[in-house]
Amino acid sequence: MLALPMNLDRQALLDGLQAFLRIPSISTLPEHQPDIRRAAEFVAAELRAGGLEQVRLIEGGGNPLVSAEWLGAPGKPTLLLYGHYDVQPPDPLDEWHSPPFEPTIRGDDIFARGASDDKGQTYILIQAVASLLRDTGALPVNIRFLIEGEEEVGGEHIESYLKAQGRNLGADAALIADTELFAPGLPTLCVGLRGIIYTEVEVTGAGHDLHSGVYGGVAPNPLQALAHILAGLKDPQERILIPGIYDRVRRPSPAELEAWARLPFDEEQYRIKEVDVPELVGEPGYNIFERTWARPTLEVHGIRGGFTGEGAKTVIPARATAKVSLRLVPDMEPEETFRLFSEHVSRLAPRGVRVRATNLHGGGPSVVDPDNHFIRVAAQALDEVFASQTVYIRSGGSIPIVGLFDQYAGIPSVMMGFGLPDDNLHAPNEKFHLPNFFLGMEAVRRYLEMLGQ
Repeated sequence: MLALPMNLDRQALLDGLQAFLRIPSISTLPEHQPDIRRAAEFVAAELRAGGLEQVRLIEGGGNPLVSAEWLGAPGKPTLLLYGHYDVQPPDPLDEWHSPPFEPTIRGDDIFARGASDDKGQTYILIQAVASLLRDTGALPVNIRFLIEGEEEVGGEHIESYLKAQGRNLGADAALIADTELFAPGLPTLCVGLRGIIYTEVEVTGAGHDLHSGVYGGVAPNPLQALAHILAGLKDPQERILIPGIYDRVRRPSPAELEAWARLPFDEEQYRIKEVDVPELVGEPGYNIFERTWARPTLEVHGIRGGFTGEGAKTVIPARATAKVSLRLVPDMEPEETFRLFSEHVSRLAPRGVRVRATNLHGGGPSVVDPDNHFIRVAAQALDEVFASQTVYIRSGGSIPIVGLFDQYAGIPSVMMGFGLPDDNLHAPNEKFHLPNFFLGMEAVRRYLEMLGQ
């Protein structure tokens, strides 16, 4: 790798990152609303200190958006830099080796909730622009920032904002740092994401819990009905049983499949170190990259209902619910997919219960052509800074903002992330590899310089 730029004050950058990570900006828990605002104000303050203009909090129907700009490069492209300041809950707390909101450096890694997803990477974008502006007095391209605080809970505020702005957003492309390198030291551009629909299935029976000795045999049991429904969503080979679900699925091109086959990957090490299971599962006939990047999947995330405390309580519960998501691939549409899912759930419902499926949130899949100008220049910048050839991958995860930028603003997204596969996103002991933190800053700086040439 290239030496780190000497004009970066590493300690000051680490101090700023640690201050950001100490804010428990958990968007899914209402009691952390004051922390959400603190995080938004922190981002705004860092943008002002970095020389950005028109810095403001955009209030609305949710957590504040943070907006800023620098438009002093007439005739040059305008790049929209996106990140998010909200984080996932840290539970289970007893599995953390250090407190989740007290960032701790061990070796070359910094451990904290949000270290990689996405505070560390958002901070890369802010400080890359700030350092370039400080060093040169001007930027080679025009810059807009749009940082949100609801990415972990669906991003309704930013969607309504983008819908209202439409093509007037004023950007030619978006730069997103919320993905990862395929392997340590291997610069990576993510050019495809799966979409998602996140649903809740509720099954109700009697108007209240019933004594199983008195009513067992005549009263429907919502928990058993829910188990029957969930079992009917997939077969033992992990193939989704919803009629029509595969009708729109488009297989990757032969060139893309060939490129994936050349990626440095050890399936057995992946099974042992990353997944930690006796055996990998999935649809027969597809390799791991296809199953995780280019095939739709369905997962059950949680089931609630009945009595789960210590001891015994023999009741037939009145209600049972499950959280279920589907990941979508091109050209699947979230609304149509939810309709197919909801209809199938209704068909599976046993007698005597009422079933309701609710679509809590979602986003469409996306694929960007690697020959796009903004993608090609990003690859060149990464090649230079990492001294290694950039690889193109897809991700099995979902970043709904990518689809929203395409749908409402008509702009492509460059997903230039610097996390690692073992960063424990959404899990205890989340971390960020500090060499990637600094190299990421240099790569973003170089990208802006090359875009402006």
